[in-house]
Amino acid sequence: MSKTVEFFFDLGSPASYLAHTQLPALCRDCGAALVYRPMLLGGVFQATGNASPAMIPAKGRYMIRDLARYAERYGVPMRFNPHFPINTLSLMRLLVAVQLHQPERLDDALQALFQATWVDGVNMGDPARVAEVLAAAGLDAAALQQQIGEPAVKDALKATTEEAVRRGVFGAPTCFVGDDMYFGQDRLEFVREALSR
Repeated sequence: MSKTVEFFFDLGSPASYLAHTQLPALCRDCGAALVYRPMLLGGVFQATGNASPAMIPAKGRYMIRDLARYAERYGVPMRFNPHFPINTLSLMRLLVAVQLHQPERLDDALQALFQATWVDGVNMGDPARVAEVLAAAGLDAAALQQQIGEPAVKDALKATTEEAVRRGVFGAPTCFVGDDMYFGQDRLEFVREALSR
């Protein structure tokens, strides 16, 4: 069994945020590498015919409560973003730009963007607010805004999203250990077991 966890995620997914609060420590405990695979959840939904649970009112209400339960269990802060749903195309391209141009800053970018989205309730559809979040994390917001328009950045996000769909991904977060797929932040114990085999 591979000692690598591939983490397919989208910043607009609250469950991706919760998984991100747990995966780095889980992988350290298991001696596994954590590989971040930013994808566009909207593209996955379009390709698979899936949709956000929030589109079904009763399920959406339940999901918000269930995510809060997990945040409490994990001992992490979480506030459901009042601007949800969030168009994450620019945000996910931004993360890909960081991966391509400053991979050593990816953890900083992830932490800042997840915190702004799922703890601070920032309107991440507002480029000015996103720039403030990036600047506070010591990232060059102006440079990143230029880089998200680069063909290499756009192509990388599209390729990862298409790869995710080919491999059976239908939502976020989805983890792979080798060829074994685990969907949802509530399946992390299965990820741990797979790494321990």
